[in-house]
This record gives sequence, structure tokens and C-alpha cells, in this order.
Amino acid sequence: MNLHEYQGKEILASFGVRIQRGIVARNAKEAVDAAKQLTQETGTGWHVIKAQVHAGGRGKGGGVKLAKNLKEVEELAGSIIGMNLVTPQTSAEGKKVHQVLIAEDVYYPGDSETNEFYMSVLLNRGTGRNMVMYSTEGGMDIEEVAEKTPHLIFTEEIDPGLGLLPFQARRIAFNLGLSGTAFKEMVKFVTALYKAYEQSDASLFEINPVLKTSDDKIMAVDAKVSIDDNALYRRKVYAEMRDLREENPIEVEAREVGLNYVDLDGNVGCMVNGAGLAMATMDLIKMAGGEPANFLDVGGTADAKRVEEAFRIILKDPNVKAILINIFGGIVRCDRVAQGVVDAYKNMGDAIQVPIIVRLQGTNAELAKEIIDNSGLAVHSAVQFQEAADKVKEVLG
Repeated sequence: MNLHEYQGKEILASFGVRIQRGIVARNAKEAVDAAKQLTQETGTGWHVIKAQVHAGGRGKGGGVKLAKNLKEVEELAGSIIGMNLVTPQTSAEGKKVHQVLIAEDVYYPGDSETNEFYMSVLLNRGTGRNMVMYSTEGGMDIEEVAEKTPHLIFTEEIDPGLGLLPFQARRIAFNLGLSGTAFKEMVKFVTALYKAYEQSDASLFEINPVLKTSDDKIMAVDAKVSIDDNALYRRKVYAEMRDLREENPIEVEAREVGLNYVDLDGNVGCMVNGAGLAMATMDLIKMAGGEPANFLDVGGTADAKRVEEAFRIILKDPNVKAILINIFGGIVRCDRVAQGVVDAYKNMGDAIQVPIIVRLQGTNAELAKEIIDNSGLAVHSAVQFQEAADKVKEVLG
């Protein structure tokens, strides 16, 4: 579950991480009120207007602006709220901005130069350990840094039994070239950041940039945070932060009926039981000359009601030209699945206007094929993987 910047900063602050302070506004008037309040609380004279959408690269799309007075706050907030923000991480249509964060200006003059760093905490899937990834090249796309100057990216792997140790936090501060007060501040920052990641059940904390201010404070100027969906049952406060407006509406609907669904840019809908089989089915579709339109795992039960719900979800995508149902009858018998497909098809009437290929393998697979073949419906049955692939290729023409 992705969070907005202001929500991520709330979590960081609750664990003692210093943040660039800000107030959320949903219209221009609220933005001006927020700016006035922020000036009273922080003394800031200028304000940063930040679009709150689940996408990086907001500044490149015009979603981050600096206001030097209240009139500019009102004008800039009014122009950003309601816009479709297009960034390198959105589709061509972009994402609609419903709210902005009015943040304090932290690039004030002082005794030393400001420095921007990159820092993230995430799981290293190769080693099964959490790690801190960091770089002196903050404010830039980390992918670009990795491509052009990979020697400027450092990683610190964390032993899960010991957690982040003090010497590791000090090594991070040293590799970032810090000394004196800034060095001590960075050690505190990294320690609190890792604690926030671990104790919030996050899958990612990305801070870009981490700022060393002109008076040697270390703070998070941005926050990209993802919480592990599987942990939300024990993080109800975080679960309430979910902004469904930022998520694919079909995926939201599928989740509400208990289906594991991911929308893709293809033309063949997939209905499968089991994540591994679903991935293999997507490969099968590619090999047959099609493109998977979705990942959909119906799980261990595939009765008529569940199959019908899956059909309706898949058919919400107008790009779907065919549907491939690929079920392995281990937990569930193939004949029950076949009957569920037939019943669901009949219940939906004329709602299904695309060819359907059903490949059932496992317990009672032959009986299932008979049920499909004798149903009188426009459903193509298959038993072997390659047979299903050939039928997909055939119906796509």
C-alpha cells in the first residue's frame, strides 16, 4: 500500500525522524491558511507547494512549486489542485491532484552549504536481509545515478537478528562525507529511519532528498513509503491512510470481493488458481502471440459465484479480446470448476462477448472437459498447456 508524502512524513516524525514540516490543503483557501499557520509555527517566509499523488518525479511534471508570498501560494495551489499531473512514473493521462502539501522552506542561508543525499530502506531479495541504500547524489533519479555513476551508491545490509548497529549508522554518515554536528545528526537520522521502517511493517522507505541544512540539521524533505499489505491487519491506523482514488478502480473492486488482481496492458484476460501457475499462464499467452491483460488468481475455490465475479472484473477492461481460464485441480476438483464456468456463463447472459478458452488439469480433468464440451456454450476446452496456447492463437486470429 503506497502512501502520500505527507502520510509518510507523519510516520517518520512519530519515530523521531526530523522532517520538512507541512500542512495538507485541498483548495486554494486552505493552502493560504496552511501557509499562514506554517509561518507562525516555523518562521518560514517562503512555502513549497507539493502535489500529493502516488508517483515520483512530481517536480518534472510541474507538481512542485516555490511560493514567495501568500498570493503566489493561492495561485500556485489553485493551479496544481485539480490538474492531471504527468510524470515519468504515470501514464500519459497522468494522475489527478486532489490535495497539496504546503511545506516550509528549508533551503535557508547559513554558515555552511546545503547538501542533498539519497537514502532508502528496503528488502534485499537476493540475501533475504533489509538494507540501507544511500548516495551522495540526492535529488536525482537513483536509476540514473546507478547507470552513470554506480560507485556513488552504497549499501549497508542489516543482520535481522541484530538490527542496525551503531557502527553501521556511523559508516553511512562517514561515506556521505559528513563531519562534526552533521555527522552526529545523520547517525541519529539513520537510526530513527530504520526503526520507522522495521516497526511500521514497511516494504520501502525512500527519502530523496535527505537534506543537510545550512545549520547542519539532517531532515527528510520527501518521503516515498509503501506498507506491506499483509501487515495491515495489525496496522489499522496505517490502513486508514489508504487513498483509493490513487489506485486502479478495477483492482480496488477485485480486492473487495477477495480476488488477487493486477491490471496489465494486454488483450488476453487470465483466470488462474495459484500465483505460480498464473505467471506461467502469462508466459504461455506471450508465446502464443498475445499479451496478458491481467494477473488474476481466484485462489483455491472456483465455484460459480467466484468465477462470475472474476469474469465481470476481467471484462471491465475494454482491451480484452479473449479469456484464458487455466485451473489446476488439486485443492478443487476440475469438474466443479467446469460446472462453475458453465453456470457463471449462463448467469451473465450476453455480457460475455469474447472467446473463452478453458484449460483444466488435475482431478477429474476428463469429466470437466466433457462438461464444457456438452454445455452448448461458445467455450473452447483444452487439457494440455500447448493445446490451450494453440486455441489462444486461433481465437486471436
